[in-house]
Amino acid sequence: MPAFPRCLVASVGEIIPVLSFRFYHKVLSLHEDSATPVSNPLLAFTLIKRLQSDWRNVVHSLEASENTRALKDGFEKVEQDLPAFEDLEGAARALMRLQDVYVLSVKGLARGVFQRVTGSAVTDLYSPSRLFSLTADDCFQVGKVAYDMGDYYHAIPWLEEAVSLFRGSYGEWKTEDEASLEDALDHLAFAYFQAGNVSFALSLSREFLLYSPDNKRMARNVLKYEKLLAESANQAVAEAVIQRPNVPHLQTRATYEGLCQTLGSQPTHYQIPSLHCSYETNSSPYLLLQPVRKEVIHLEPDVVLYHDFVSDLEAQKIRGLAEPWLQRSVVASGEKQLPVEYRISKRFHSHVLTHIQSMTCQRSGKKDDWDLWT
Repeated sequence: MPAFPRCLVASVGEIIPVLSFRFYHKVLSLHEDSATPVSNPLLAFTLIKRLQSDWRNVVHSLEASENTRALKDGFEKVEQDLPAFEDLEGAARALMRLQDVYVLSVKGLARGVFQRVTGSAVTDLYSPSRLFSLTADDCFQVGKVAYDMGDYYHAIPWLEEAVSLFRGSYGEWKTEDEASLEDALDHLAFAYFQAGNVSFALSLSREFLLYSPDNKRMARNVLKYEKLLAESANQAVAEAVIQRPNVPHLQTRATYEGLCQTLGSQPTHYQIPSLHCSYETNSSPYLLLQPVRKEVIHLEPDVVLYHDFVSDLEAQKIRGLAEPWLQRSVVASGEKQLPVEYRISKRFHSHVLTHIQSMTCQRSGKKDDWDLWT
């Protein structure tokens, strides 16, 4: 975690007595476990959001500008080292991928729980050690990332949750928030219109005008939606079904997601003898005295688990070697190499990781360079 936020949390009460203590205590409580890695994806998203936008909004708010310059000076010194909007956008997309892979309920995610809802059945998939719910602004930011990509399949449920939470807290101004109920209604109305649900778009636009009656653009939208509905009044209109965006470059997506959704329910080795454990040397001299422990856990697709793959000391060494050389993973584009949305990892090439390579080279068929992906 960057030094600035940690120092700020420790001393903000003395530096800025009038600063929003609600936000201060919120951040302070989230930093109680700062010594441990962030394993909760919701907490990871909000951490990036807090460093990318929330602190900036607080620092540059009217509330803060009426106080000492020390807070702004401290923020400006470390601002370039804080996450960029690209990082926040990537974190939001990561939440949407989790939502897809495990068929997670957005309402559940907003409450801090990871649940799959199928009809009337609710399945708890993951129970974080500490319950952490998202704010209306958090949900809005996730929905807006999808909205800006034209992905209304993901935008609508997140924006709906943002609208619901903003309605429940209407009139409460939070210094760190970028969005409001009006923003959420505006985006959700247009998302529904783009998805073909004009009646929902009209209803949300009318609600928007209750809060901002002088907005001429929204008033024009209301007239347009009313005209469209009037023209289709005598026509049979099929209910719009929002399709999940097609991703042609992920040809095995359905197989991958189906495997993840089994939740460990594949047959045991008593039912399928091919699921077995073994000690392997891969004909490598590095593994003769300490063979690697291999467990076959799935056959189609082929999934193998290597136990005690690396020690804590080895993992620390790899991170130290890799960190200065990590680069965004790219694909070929003509004579150039360009990053693309569907490859968000970073990779590091090393010729020195012989111990790990000896475990994997036989299965991968690669004996030259070894890639570390993060």
